[in-house]
Amino acid sequence: MPSSHSSALSFSVRPAQKEDLLTILEIYNQGIEDRIATLESETKDLNYMGNWFAQHQGRYTALIIQHEGQLVGWAALNPYSQRCAYDGVADLSIYIARDFRGKGAGSQLLMALEHIAEINKFYKIILFTFSFNVAGQRLYQKQGYRTVGTFEKQGVLDGKLIDVMIMEKIL
Repeated sequence: MPSSHSSALSFSVRPAQKEDLLTILEIYNQGIEDRIATLESETKDLNYMGNWFAQHQGRYTALIIQHEGQLVGWAALNPYSQRCAYDGVADLSIYIARDFRGKGAGSQLLMALEHIAEINKFYKIILFTFSFNVAGQRLYQKQGYRTVGTFEKQGVLDGKLIDVMIMEKIL
């Protein structure tokens, strides 16, 4: 699924493979360290990512995005709920390497993941983002996600109560 963005950077998207796990882990740990994308506070190890990868086969897939052969981001569809009434709803995770944030990788990766979601019979994607993650919210809004609301004081990160915004897109 190669494409290019107006910033002149060229990206390609493909399904994640086991060989990608070390770089996926590095990018995820950047997100944890930067405190902008997850309530996780401890970095993860390769064993954790191996378990994650095993859960992201088939319908709940994971994609990676590359620039000139370098893996620069990943995104995944996650179960929203175990209840069968929500089988058509997926939760979204997306992480972009620090050096590639704001350069079009997130938009292209999100579009590709939405396409995969439709193929896998999802009709809706939801996501949770920090209320202060303005760059992430811009990405989602640009792709047609709408704000549903905010969970006030939803989690604790570094000893502080954090608000979490909910966004959704009907596919």
